[in-house]
Amino acid sequence: MSDYSDERATMIAAGDLQEFAPRGREHCRRHPSALTLQLRRLQPASELCSSDGAAGLVGSLREVTIHERQRESWQLRKGVSDVGEEVDYDEELYVASNMVIWSKGSKNQASTVYKAFTVDSPVLQALWCDFTIPQEKSEKADGSDEIVEKCICILQNSCINVHSIEGKDYIAALPFQVANVWPTKYGLLFERSSSSHEVPPSPPREPLPTMFSMLHPLDEITPLVCKSGGVFGSARVQYVADYTLRIVFLNAEPSIVMTYDTVQSLHTVWALRRVKPEEQSTVLKFSEQMGTPQHMATSSSLTAHLRSLSKGDSPVGSPFQNYSSIHSQSRSVSSPSMQSRSPSISNMAALSRSHSPALGVHSFSGVQRFNFSSSAQSPKRHSITHSPNSTSSDSFLIAETEPIIPELCIDHLWTETVTNMREKNSQASKVFITTDLCGQKFLCFLVESQLQLRCVKFQDSNDKSQLIFGSVTNIQAKDAAPVQGIDTLLVLEGSGNLVLYSGVVRVGKVFIPGLPAPSLTMSNQMPRPSTPLDSVSTPSKPLNKHLGPIEEGVLLSPVPELRDTSKIHDSTYVEDCTFQQLGTFIHALRDPVHNRVTLELSNNTMVRITIPEIATSELVKRCLQGIKAILPKEIAVQMLVKWYNAYNAPGGPSYHSEWNLFVTCLMNMMGYNTERLYWTRNLDFEGSLSPVIAPKKARPSETGSDEDWEYLLSSDYHRNFESHPVARALRLDPLEVLAPKDDFSQGLSLDSSTLLFTHIPAVFFVLHLIYEELKLNSLMGEGIRSLVVLLVQLARDLKLEAYIDYYYRDYPALVKTSRQTCIIDQVQTGFMHHPSFFSAEPPSIFQWLSSCLKGEGVQPYPYLPGVCERSKLVVLSVALYILGDESAVSNEASHYLCKITSGQRKQQTEQDDSRCSFSHSTSVSSLAEKLVIWMTNVGFTLRDLESLPFGVALPIRDAIYYCREQPASDWPEAVCLLIGRQDLSKQAFEGNLQKGKSSVGPVLSSDIPSGTESEEDEDGMNDMNEEVMSLIWSEDLRVQEVRRLLQSARPVRVNVVQMPEASDHEYIEEKENRLLQLCQRTMALPVGRGMFTLFSYHPVPTEQLPIPKLNLTGRAPPRNTTVDLNSGNIDVPPNMACWASFHNGVAAGLKIAPASQIDSAWIVYNKPKIAELANEYAGFLMALGLNGHLTKLATLNIHDYLTKGHEMTSIGLLLGVSAAKLGTMDMAITRLLSIHIPALLPPTSTELDVPHNVQVAAVIGIGLVYQGTAHRHTAEVLLAEIGRPPGPEMEYCTDRESYSLASGLALGMVCLGHGSNLIGMSDLNVPEQLYQYMVGGHRRFQAGMHREKHKSPSYQIKEGDTINVDVTCPGATLALAMIYLKTNNRSIADWLQAPDTMYLLDFVKPEFLLLRTLARCLILWDDILPNSKWVNSNVPQIIRENSISLHATELPSSEDLSLETLAQAHVYIIAGACLSLGFRFAGSENLAAFKCLYKYATDFLKCLSAPTASITGHYNLETCLSVLLLSLAMVMAGSGNLKVLQLCRFMHKKTGGEMNYGFHLAHHMALGLLFLGGGRYSLSTSNSSIAALLCALYPHFPVHSTDNRYHLQALRHLYVLAAEPRLLTPVDVDSNTPCYALIEVTYKGTQWYAEATEELMAPTLLPELHLLKQIRVKGPRYWELLIDLTKGTNHLKSILSKGGVLYVKLRAGQLSYKEDPMGWRSLLAQTVTHRNSEARAFKPEAISAFTSDPALFSFADYFCKPTVNMGQKQEILDLFSSILYECVTQENPEMLPTYIAIDQAVRRLERREMSETFELWQIKLVLEFFSSRSHQERMSRNPNRGLFMNSEFLPVMKCTIDNTLDQWLQAGGDVSLHSYLSGQPTEESQLSMLACFLIYHSVPTPGQLAAGGLEGTTSFSELLMKFKQLNMPVRALLRLAPLLLRNPQSMVL
Repeated sequence: MSDYSDERATMIAAGDLQEFAPRGREHCRRHPSALTLQLRRLQPASELCSSDGAAGLVGSLREVTIHERQRESWQLRKGVSDVGEEVDYDEELYVASNMVIWSKGSKNQASTVYKAFTVDSPVLQALWCDFTIPQEKSEKADGSDEIVEKCICILQNSCINVHSIEGKDYIAALPFQVANVWPTKYGLLFERSSSSHEVPPSPPREPLPTMFSMLHPLDEITPLVCKSGGVFGSARVQYVADYTLRIVFLNAEPSIVMTYDTVQSLHTVWALRRVKPEEQSTVLKFSEQMGTPQHMATSSSLTAHLRSLSKGDSPVGSPFQNYSSIHSQSRSVSSPSMQSRSPSISNMAALSRSHSPALGVHSFSGVQRFNFSSSAQSPKRHSITHSPNSTSSDSFLIAETEPIIPELCIDHLWTETVTNMREKNSQASKVFITTDLCGQKFLCFLVESQLQLRCVKFQDSNDKSQLIFGSVTNIQAKDAAPVQGIDTLLVLEGSGNLVLYSGVVRVGKVFIPGLPAPSLTMSNQMPRPSTPLDSVSTPSKPLNKHLGPIEEGVLLSPVPELRDTSKIHDSTYVEDCTFQQLGTFIHALRDPVHNRVTLELSNNTMVRITIPEIATSELVKRCLQGIKAILPKEIAVQMLVKWYNAYNAPGGPSYHSEWNLFVTCLMNMMGYNTERLYWTRNLDFEGSLSPVIAPKKARPSETGSDEDWEYLLSSDYHRNFESHPVARALRLDPLEVLAPKDDFSQGLSLDSSTLLFTHIPAVFFVLHLIYEELKLNSLMGEGIRSLVVLLVQLARDLKLEAYIDYYYRDYPALVKTSRQTCIIDQVQTGFMHHPSFFSAEPPSIFQWLSSCLKGEGVQPYPYLPGVCERSKLVVLSVALYILGDESAVSNEASHYLCKITSGQRKQQTEQDDSRCSFSHSTSVSSLAEKLVIWMTNVGFTLRDLESLPFGVALPIRDAIYYCREQPASDWPEAVCLLIGRQDLSKQAFEGNLQKGKSSVGPVLSSDIPSGTESEEDEDGMNDMNEEVMSLIWSEDLRVQEVRRLLQSARPVRVNVVQMPEASDHEYIEEKENRLLQLCQRTMALPVGRGMFTLFSYHPVPTEQLPIPKLNLTGRAPPRNTTVDLNSGNIDVPPNMACWASFHNGVAAGLKIAPASQIDSAWIVYNKPKIAELANEYAGFLMALGLNGHLTKLATLNIHDYLTKGHEMTSIGLLLGVSAAKLGTMDMAITRLLSIHIPALLPPTSTELDVPHNVQVAAVIGIGLVYQGTAHRHTAEVLLAEIGRPPGPEMEYCTDRESYSLASGLALGMVCLGHGSNLIGMSDLNVPEQLYQYMVGGHRRFQAGMHREKHKSPSYQIKEGDTINVDVTCPGATLALAMIYLKTNNRSIADWLQAPDTMYLLDFVKPEFLLLRTLARCLILWDDILPNSKWVNSNVPQIIRENSISLHATELPSSEDLSLETLAQAHVYIIAGACLSLGFRFAGSENLAAFKCLYKYATDFLKCLSAPTASITGHYNLETCLSVLLLSLAMVMAGSGNLKVLQLCRFMHKKTGGEMNYGFHLAHHMALGLLFLGGGRYSLSTSNSSIAALLCALYPHFPVHSTDNRYHLQALRHLYVLAAEPRLLTPVDVDSNTPCYALIEVTYKGTQWYAEATEELMAPTLLPELHLLKQIRVKGPRYWELLIDLTKGTNHLKSILSKGGVLYVKLRAGQLSYKEDPMGWRSLLAQTVTHRNSEARAFKPEAISAFTSDPALFSFADYFCKPTVNMGQKQEILDLFSSILYECVTQENPEMLPTYIAIDQAVRRLERREMSETFELWQIKLVLEFFSSRSHQERMSRNPNRGLFMNSEFLPVMKCTIDNTLDQWLQAGGDVSLHSYLSGQPTEESQLSMLACFLIYHSVPTPGQLAAGGLEGTTSFSELLMKFKQLNMPVRALLRLAPLLLRNPQSMVL
């Protein structure tokens, strides 16, 4: 603070003189650019090469001629911070040749270069501009969802560069030469430079528009239109094409443009806004009806001309120079011309803005548009340019372009009046908007040629729709600049004086230390008739405080009247004046920012000065603000001007004496003679005896008037002890003695002619309200004490007894009875203006609250908008919380508050209340929650709460305490901070971060690599989050086991024993054959590994993604020799590993979390250099599609990859892109896929040779993109494709099954779950057609486009005209299942029933029975039950009766039944039913389902080893076992169940015999599902997920690694689309580590079970969210937290998607579950046993277990630790210890200060040292709160709620107070009380205690008692009746009764 006040003390009028040089200049010099060379070219080398560095260049710049000087320019603005908080520094944009330097910095922070841009050609202009990007997604028209891009724009000759702060760069080419660019609220505005030789051509033609706008760097540049009243009053809309109009000024808020007409020499103001659609259409229609063909020719020639420009052959210089013939002189704009910008840019604009490749395809399609009508124009147009072949530009008469739609419009607002003496070149050189001290706005423009500053006052119209301009005021000025910081402007007069104005009122001259004041030489010689006397200041004595005598009338004459008399100031005189020879003088002002401005001096240096603030002390600011609000505007301005002059006189006051100066100044303005009033006379202005001031006393004043308060300013003796606590401690009263009484014996009268005399009551009342407001801020105690002295003086003089009594009760020590009064004549009192809001009873905020608490009726409390904000807040919060009136905060609270304004401003609506209105989306149930949320909405924070007095804050704290116990989980961060729940506020904070910036990564990632060996790092599983996994599976090492099973990067162990008869060569072959068997397993591992590591890694954008090697070699023990398949000893299938490496790439890509920051460049950067890795990269691309990152890949790159023709890349890319665009029907992707599907191409198209697998992938892709849309055409094509016959040549003959299956799956996806309500497809007969495909029959005739292709049958495959069921059945079955998924449609389900006769069973492949059963169960979704009875119910009776049970040992004999068929049908049907069970309970961890499936799985395992296995067939049993294993894994997905893991491990070990690649694939997929995403993910059962899982888990597994005949292997990865994050991980908010927490999950009731709750120990996988009602974090260890899902699941979904982190906070004294599993070690458990017996059992040392708050630690240290020889302090220590214990265990440590404050206040009262009754009021409020009805009701409603304040503490305190006051009463207090009540003076020593008594017992004032008619009361009962309306408590009345009943003996009870 000290340096701060010193800085103030050195402020002589203008402070902080600093040499100024633009920051960029020096940076330029050091910048390694061509700038220096350019400077060399400018000037002779000798000038430049003065080699002394900085000075050299600056020097040379100074010597350059004016022309070159213009090469350097800069502009400054107030610093803008990214977050939006207030910053106080300047930002500078400096331009020199082709460099732009943006720097930030201020005088006390070093300035730094923020960005430097270098461009190719010289910069013409650089500026800041904010562009808004409208969000297309939202249909609502509110502007809140616009994103603002802060940009910097650099204008060059032919283009403009735009750089946004986010780092986006745009370049927009300019179709014309630009003279000037202006930033607007909407975007940029360009002025076209009109070349000088635009002579009017002979035929009158269309002038071209001269002003254009660009709303975003990617938009077209469009002409501006203007709407002005025509000659006949009809408003015309037309292009701005008048080149005599120049823009001189443009402002964003309010959005206005000022132009200058060079012909008429007039300035005009226009409003700038967006064009309305009807205006667009009028302009465009207008351009259509051009009168003559000649006009038509003109416009199209212009268009054609622009066209040719855009083609690249642009003429040098301005494109318009050759077209001078187009312009005409005629000033009326008859019709605008159409224009277009280069097609390439337009298309790119359209393309890049929407980031969707589809548009690219559209816009190059050569569509022609002749649309001039208004209907089709949308503001966001995508311009479709003409196709190249139609550019026959000789046919001029055809308008071949679409006109450009204008986007901005200007409306005429004001034009200055024409005067006869206007000169030609009176264009304004500087324009700005300024506000005066009372908030009136002025538009000022400086006309340099006439040395005039013209100011126009303007204001909003009442409906805020337009601006209304007033008259013009002229001020003589050479230059001017606004000082926004203090609402003034600085004017440089012709004479060289700097003068400060507020609006058009002159404030005073600015004196700059260090510059000689030019006025000096003149002001003494020449009299100036009526100019105000400036504060003359002599440079020799800069501390001069001397002000000339102030004559009110003169000083404040508004400037306009000075004009005639001040002609002497004219320039001629000034030129003659001698002061020019004084050396430097100011010749210009520039760069005003906040309150800083730069002066350009005549010697070419620049100086930056600061204009001082209007006030620094908070108290003075408040008072000024209040008085300003209450006075009429003119008087307010004059009052502020006077104060400003007094305060900022050279050598102005220091910080402390500012208040004293203010009081003096104010009282003088009210007409007091402060010289004679002894307390103001002794006010000290300096705080110290300064030797400089002392001698000035002797100097006589020039006029010698009494009002010469200059003497007062320098009065040097004063100790105002009354306002100082020390005085009260010492009980001193020195002033009474010192003040010579005789001076004041005669009455002092007030001067009624002064400025504020008539307004004294109003000012007094406002100051009283400010006094009440300051009471609500416990930091402003000093200020209140200063203010009360002034208030008492005014109250006494206005004879307001009630107020005097009121102040006495507040500050008994300050308000003495005998004080000097000033007499105000009755006559003069008549002149005083008593405002309507003035009340005789003093408004008291504490009294108001007290009445509320007691439940008495309350009057509205008066408040001043903007000044008494705290009073308003407190009043409304009490009204809401105590009175329970919810409407108090929702609308304008008129019945609790009455607003006070000065008379004039009644009509103004108040803007600042809108933000207080209570509109919040969050859930609110109770009053406490309402209160807390409302308080955060109005910006109330914890810091504000701490500065509220404790009694007032108590209700708010109570509400907070209540909310802390039971908060809602979706409250915003600010609310959580206010209620002190860090866990919630952190959660809310993370929730506000954008997805990508999630800081969850570091919270939950462990940096320690898990493995010890170095090799382990390459297995692709080392980025898993060990910390969380070790919490989930803490008791064993199953995760390590899974890693061991799934790793494929190390060689396998080939363990073959060499038989004695085998030769070495045979042995090697045998080893290699064994390795080949093992490699079948190794190649199947990556799919499982992808599941295990799903979404677990955030890649570093600068590094490639590590893809682990797929290792197909082996090691043979005992010598560990390498076994390799490439040795040539055995036949290895070709391309064996190609799909395996594809899967490996997918697995690596799936590690990338969806929230990672990835862009197109990184994806391309990962492309491998070696061709062998192409398959892995193909898989990587597919994975990026599955996790949503492929949408970022540029269309160009997609095209690039597809043209390479690499089959795998195409498959991965098509599937990936489709998965990323799931269900969007994206046109661009549809086109991409259609190219690869012959059926979707037109019949005449070229036959493309697309590989079969790519076709399959494309078909599935169509299914994904159109998922759930039931798109008719797509469904029709796919339906036909299921039964696509083989073609005549060899095409479509191989692997037909997979294509048919893909078509079926795709059809199922397109119509997913639509069932019978497929709109508009009834004629397709989808279900019948599918049924036919399923059971066979006669092929129908092919309808549609492709019948030509299928006329001739295949030469290879003879199918005849029946359907080949073997091909079409699986696809059709699954399509039916998906279309009728969950519809419970019995009729369709019956089609899928397994056949129940032997004859029919022979017709169906057993495998298909699995699919049929599965499909049937999926349709009858609700019938699935998790028990074996239901599973067996799917088996037809014939099979059940005749089948071998799974355990049988010998076969039953039977002749007519094929046992083999029955056995196979049996296992497949069971497997199908089990698989459907897996789907139904996927991810649910349902115990019944698990047990049921586990039983069947073990049955199948036994069956495999049973002798009967050969009948069923090993292959069939293995398939069914794999299906069961997958079903088990689906049910237990993500849970890592041990039994399933054991099954998987058992299957992993089986490598010989029937175990082929496909079975290994299935087993390891099961293992992967079991640990999906490392336990963080589970499966969903939504329709979309089931469709994806059907594709991924299709129960026919490939035979070998390249087998795609029945099912494309790449589809196995679609399980990703069914995975959803469901792991909830509690994280301790203090230590930021994951921990255990008990959570309670409540399920909604369903048809199967009632509503149920279940306790889980988190971290745990949650059930699917749609099944849940709510989730609670349970106590007692952690703070409770409720997430209510009935209101929507988005909040929880966002938590889960960001890593599932749920912040929890340990309660005091509790340990975490890890440290204390049983809860026996917590501190409460130990202390609760002997708590009440002895509070001292609490040792301060033990506090560390309860809290981590350092403040509480130090409190325990300093106040609770016993020390040696304590004496009586022991009792206080014990008290403090028990208070601390109470606060900590009840978890409200914020109550500690309250407890202590109450205790201290009571002790002070006992010692009778209460000098102010402030604390007593607070205690009274506390007691009233706890006895208030609302509090009692709350306590009765939830009795188990934690105690907010100790129940024993308050009664003790209350009792102590009562006793103390009663003792005082007995010890003679009754005498003083009696004399008070009868209105006689009381003795001084009793004053404080008397005031305490009056406050505590709420005794009425003597005035009220007299009014109550208490005379002659004799009995107590009468008293009771009479006191009823005075609201006085009975206990107080009992104490007063003896006095009132004239019965002196005391009756204290």
